[in-house]
Amino acid sequence: MSFSRVSCRFLKTAIGIQNNVRSFSCTNHQAMRFVQYRDGCDRGLGIQLNGGESIVSLSGADPTIPVDMVSFLHSEYSIERIEKIVKEKKKILHSNQVELLPCITKPDKVICVGLNYKGHCDEQKKPYPIEPFFFSKFPSTIIGPNDAVRHSSKSKALDWEVEMAVVIGSTCKNVDIENAYKYVFGYTIAQDISARDWQKTRNNGQWLIAKSMDTFCPLGSVLVHKNEIPDPHSLQIKCSINGVMKQSGSTEELIHRVDKLVSFLSNLITLLPGDIILTGTPNGVGVFREPKEFLKVGDIIESEISCIGKMENPVIADK
Repeated sequence: MSFSRVSCRFLKTAIGIQNNVRSFSCTNHQAMRFVQYRDGCDRGLGIQLNGGESIVSLSGADPTIPVDMVSFLHSEYSIERIEKIVKEKKKILHSNQVELLPCITKPDKVICVGLNYKGHCDEQKKPYPIEPFFFSKFPSTIIGPNDAVRHSSKSKALDWEVEMAVVIGSTCKNVDIENAYKYVFGYTIAQDISARDWQKTRNNGQWLIAKSMDTFCPLGSVLVHKNEIPDPHSLQIKCSINGVMKQSGSTEELIHRVDKLVSFLSNLITLLPGDIILTGTPNGVGVFREPKEFLKVGDIIESEISCIGKMENPVIADK
């Protein structure tokens, strides 16, 4: 199941350069829903149209446009040029004729935020963090919206965590909160698959292995431009296992909001175009249920965020 278009408000702003920061604003109500796809042996970058039924191939219409999202964000492209290509519709592909890939591949960093939803703190009986705290996943954990999560035989406690992911659009260093959104390109959906036994009792309490086993970061096919989601803190976020709802919340519950996360991180490390920030998960994860629930081979993980879309990942045995 690929991403489906959900009706959402658009923010009408102008393209420009402010304080030497490239603006990613769109000039009109043209929806900018970026996808990476594979068409036979060829890869490409496109814009999703018609509720996900078709794709305008950007790289097919203009060979100078990179075929992957990270290179595109690093390039000196023009959003005006992208809008023109979309309007011209020179190269249209049907979504059912291509393979939709994760919207970002090979970013420099995948950064995750822990304990960032009020309900998730409450279910653990933990106080709300005064400062955000971070951990990382290897970029190699990223898989696509329909790809299989491989259940390692080395873990008996795989868990789900649906999350809104922020994608950085410009090099970002020492940015204040007031200017943080200038450096955000857009949003997608992610799963922070976690091996709870390794997180709790193995690897001397360090989370890296628990969060970074192969396939532990399913990522949505659609990267929604920030102008289509003017308020990322008013989205419904859900996760179901085998059709049974496990998580249902709102990004309104975020303790540390997107602008604070971007600003806080940028004052410690340099954020690069294509970097991904997973912003936390709502309550309802398996480890804090009574009795505890964990993923097993054959399960289907369904993840959904309003205005962004949904993805569906099966769980298979790791070979």
